[in-house]
Amino acid sequence: MTKARSGREQALAEREQLFIEATRQQLCDKGLLGVQMAAIARSCNFATGTLYHHFASKEDLLIAVCTELTTTRRAYFEKVAHSDLSNRDKMMGFAVAYSLFAQHYPEHFRLEQYIMTEVVWLASSASRREQFLAATQPIGRMVEQVVRDAIASNELEDHGQDPLTFSIGQWSMSMGMHTLIHADGILDMYDLKDPHRLLLRNVQLHLSAMQWQPLDDQPFDDAALNSKVAYLCDYLFADICREKGSSLTLGSA
Repeated sequence: MTKARSGREQALAEREQLFIEATRQQLCDKGLLGVQMAAIARSCNFATGTLYHHFASKEDLLIAVCTELTTTRRAYFEKVAHSDLSNRDKMMGFAVAYSLFAQHYPEHFRLEQYIMTEVVWLASSASRREQFLAATQPIGRMVEQVVRDAIASNELEDHGQDPLTFSIGQWSMSMGMHTLIHADGILDMYDLKDPHRLLLRNVQLHLSAMQWQPLDDQPFDDAALNSKVAYLCDYLFADICREKGSSLTLGSA
């Protein structure tokens, strides 16, 4: 009985993974508005009812896809957290990891923005929301630990604040800039070029504003920023960049 149940659970998990991969493909091919439950089921050679047996709604399915991709994003952040970089360089490494992941998986960023809207989030099941939040939490904890390490080594004064308060600004900047990047025409309207350079420069300025040691005494040195980004990509993400066929490069200043 136990073996049969275990085999059935394995088959269900494999089928669910098949549906998730098919949905990702639809997202890449047709965009968010093109995702159709019947088409996904058909592409996997299953009835639509079978798909609904796994996912009670399209909202649940989209959150499951985002949860899967969040696990992949966590791998980018783990490379930074487990490195021997200085704490301040790790914070820059997290910003580079965020940008690289958004470049390699553009469908994830658009999807995450979508599922976090009230109309989608509240229409999904509590269990799927909990799975997504559980997948994202380790990323925040990795960043929090770097802040704690910096405070412990006297590179950063805590001012009586919780460690996460020192990283929320960088997180907000990263999410905000990528929202602008994916909103076609917004940055062009203001003639803002090279958004990744703008983001990473502001991350450096934000760290220095908090007096995070060692201070960057040339925050507007474009050559130095180019060199820093190239180093972080090569040191932390060389294998991923080779696999994906692209690295994070900054445009001409």
